[in-house]
Amino acid sequence: MKKNVSLSGYSLLISVIILAVFVSGGLYAWKVGNTFLSYVIVFCLAVLCVAGLLYMPLSIKITENDLRINRSLWIKSLPLAGIESVKLCNPSMGAVRICGSSGYMGYWGWFRDHNLGKYFAYYGNATDCFLVTMKDGRKYMLGCKDAPEMVAAIQSKLQ
Repeated sequence: MKKNVSLSGYSLLISVIILAVFVSGGLYAWKVGNTFLSYVIVFCLAVLCVAGLLYMPLSIKITENDLRINRSLWIKSLPLAGIESVKLCNPSMGAVRICGSSGYMGYWGWFRDHNLGKYFAYYGNATDCFLVTMKDGRKYMLGCKDAPEMVAAIQSKLQ
């Protein structure tokens, strides 16, 4: 089973604004002749784009042996044998981003929540989330379209 990740309106807006600001800033710096500043802006834009491409979740897929988080440049695999539990769970408003993105090309990175503790997130919309807890204690907040169906499919594979 494979489900796509859909970005929230906020996430799309933030992504477009951030990219537009950097592109227009780089063009302005180039136009006024400050090549050093334009190179710095282009470098920052490249870092932001690469980070987004590395971590932005595109889809979630369950196979016979693992749960796969498909990203632009590679796939993160969680072995089904290592999963302790999975449940529907939306991130709380009190979650604090430790390192990652809170909207730019989705929500990804390390977060800390007062109820859940520390977890790594890969989702596009906070209303489509579920929490995967691994047997070694790691936690992943994942999200995709029709999350309840995905949770049911994962739970059926765990039994």
